[in-house]
Amino acid sequence: MSSKILVVDDDISFCVMLKTFLEKKGFNVHNVFSAKEAESILENEFFDVVLTDIRLPDKDGIELLQLIKTKSFPTQVILMTGYTEIKTAVNAIKMGAFDYVGKPINPDEILHTINQALSKKANPIVTQEETEITATPSKSKSNAQNNTFPFVKGISDHSGQLHDYIELVAPTNMSVLIIGDSGTGKEYIAHSIHVQSKRMDKPFIAVDCGAIPKDLASSEFFGHLKGSFTGAFNDKTGHFEAANGGTLFLDEVGNLSYEVQIQLLRALQERKIKPVGSNNEIAVDIRVIAATNEDLQEAVKRGDFREDLYHRLNEFSIKAPRLSERKNDILIFANYFLEMANHDLEKDIQGFSQPVTDLFLTYDWPGNLREMKNIIKRSVLLTRGDIVQKEVLPQEMFENLTQNKPESEFQLYSSKDEEKAIVEALEKAKFNKTKAAQLLGIDRKTLYNKIKLYNIDL
Repeated sequence: MSSKILVVDDDISFCVMLKTFLEKKGFNVHNVFSAKEAESILENEFFDVVLTDIRLPDKDGIELLQLIKTKSFPTQVILMTGYTEIKTAVNAIKMGAFDYVGKPINPDEILHTINQALSKKANPIVTQEETEITATPSKSKSNAQNNTFPFVKGISDHSGQLHDYIELVAPTNMSVLIIGDSGTGKEYIAHSIHVQSKRMDKPFIAVDCGAIPKDLASSEFFGHLKGSFTGAFNDKTGHFEAANGGTLFLDEVGNLSYEVQIQLLRALQERKIKPVGSNNEIAVDIRVIAATNEDLQEAVKRGDFREDLYHRLNEFSIKAPRLSERKNDILIFANYFLEMANHDLEKDIQGFSQPVTDLFLTYDWPGNLREMKNIIKRSVLLTRGDIVQKEVLPQEMFENLTQNKPESEFQLYSSKDEEKAIVEALEKAKFNKTKAAQLLGIDRKTLYNKIKLYNIDL
């Protein structure tokens, strides 16, 4: 029996084309053009996969996702989104969506994602995989870390300082505030602190503060009892209680409303919580790590963020560097994400062409590590040969090229000293040319030319 797919999009011509394509692939496809129509058909029929646009005329795709997961949890939901809505899509994955695909839709990509969703439905995974881009592979949000690939630190000065700070603060119980742009791996940093702490065998609970509605915040953080309010059909364990003994990670903490900040501050001060509808307090022992891409000090000055909560969260701060600040790490992470993509997509792409490598080193990476992972995974999917070529890269990479060439440590040396710098890098890398090039901040081809130029004996 063929799998049933529901497509929800107000673009009728797009729906028709997608339905035609998927039916040729053997799926049973039904189209609707609004959230109301989707809700109506979901009352009477079961679908294996729902493909829905985030922007619908009568309701957004996030609300539809919540409805689907309430009525039929096994149904896999794939969001279709424009480039500017990626953050919303990532938040939706945390709420139960399987994945998202960017518009315009690539047929091979959507087909692969659907097949992956159907595979997950048939073989459910117990642990929840990390969906945000980090420098580490998928991991459980609880007390177990399931790494398939080796730990990647990077070799730049920024990476070295970052991991020195992690190792310094991890064994303590200090609250940590991680500051950095979106996609810089703030949750990865938080999880690294957790797994190097004395709480490593206890839960690590990540909370996206931007995805919590103000009227549900108390229930989300502190839990509720059945019947305590309309829609409370069962008892719910809040994030504080779920993290008891372990670490509570508050992502984008600056998005919390002022009222919720007051509740959060009280819970952190007293280390006690009271579920909604309960008269009994529950003692909790948690470590709090918060992250933000906002300037919380400015938010405090504006009166948008409580100063006392800011100081309670900011016992120790860590700056997550932008990828463009870590030039020596770019190719390390690129090859790391290539290995991950090969594993996920069951492919065997060998590497990147020289023009792609050059572009990676000159591109500004506004989306940081998350953007790099997504771009490389998409490129691996579209690559037909053994090497990733420029043609499979997204157009925005070429539109947003920085004017300046990537800085190289060779700019610090005169021609007389250049040979010495190359020899020292080769010796440090044990004559591994790829590593030596990374240490010097240049590509392999340039290193080979310099070795030939100076007739360096290897």
